[in-house]
Amino acid sequence: MSEHSGSELPARILNDLQTSFRPVNKGAEKWLYRPIPCLNHGFVYLVDYMGNDEAIAQAARVSYGTGTKKAQTDAGLIRHLLRHAHTTPFEMVEFKFHCKMPIFVARQWIRHRMASVNEYSGRYSEMLDEFYLPEPEVIRKQSVSNRQGRGDDLTVEQQREVISILKAEFASQYDAYQKLLRMDVAKELARIGLSVANYTQWYWKIDLHNLMHFLRLRLDSHAQHEIQVYGQAMARIIESAVPIAYQAFSDYRLNAMSLTALDISFIQSGGWPRSEEQVLKELAARFSNKRERDECLQKLKQLSLVRRE
Repeated sequence: MSEHSGSELPARILNDLQTSFRPVNKGAEKWLYRPIPCLNHGFVYLVDYMGNDEAIAQAARVSYGTGTKKAQTDAGLIRHLLRHAHTTPFEMVEFKFHCKMPIFVARQWIRHRMASVNEYSGRYSEMLDEFYLPEPEVIRKQSVSNRQGRGDDLTVEQQREVISILKAEFASQYDAYQKLLRMDVAKELARIGLSVANYTQWYWKIDLHNLMHFLRLRLDSHAQHEIQVYGQAMARIIESAVPIAYQAFSDYRLNAMSLTALDISFIQSGGWPRSEEQVLKELAARFSNKRERDECLQKLKQLSLVRRE
């Protein structure tokens, strides 16, 4: 430490080496090692954290020096940063989670690459007899309009049959796995017959900027139900840990709407509200892509621009 930097620090930091002077985040502290149950065998809990709302504002103000420190409140500054996509200060806050989830959820999750991950190893350790069994109400037919989503409900009898089939299949798979282990087949090979419904777990560390991007996608109603459950659990923790930043995220990202140039041009054409029949006719003339037409229609309905007949 240089003489110059040392002279700017409180004397107690230089003299009392046994005391931590890092900021304590009370909202995060209450979630440390408190698992939030997810699905039938999963959980999310906070292992560690760095920073709070104040750390975001502090990182932003360093760009301007001490002269602007009180120019605006932390809340106003944080909201300004997120509203105008100045995201670097949000990277100064980090969270480390312990998460347990079905393998198929993990494979969606790992697509978010801006995180540090260390996963349970089926090469070194025995896989557990824990498989995801969906609740009956989330067992539905394939969606007709969405190739990667669910649609209409199945009957109660069909839902029960699905659960019965899955239970039998998982029991058979794990029995075969145990037989291979008893034959002294290597763990890394014995596991290959297990379903992606089998549970894995990992430590997952990520900064707040990238975590908000994860939550924006995984809390969306179009995300698969199972990963939404984990997004909702993490959102509870983050809302407590950085309430100002989370409120800004909710206002400007999570519950906001993105309008394309084509959307804006259509809205500016005036004559609102219109009937859905009129809107559909005009959309067909303006948009060549059906999915884009459907998305625009949903935005117009959300803005109450489509008249209910």
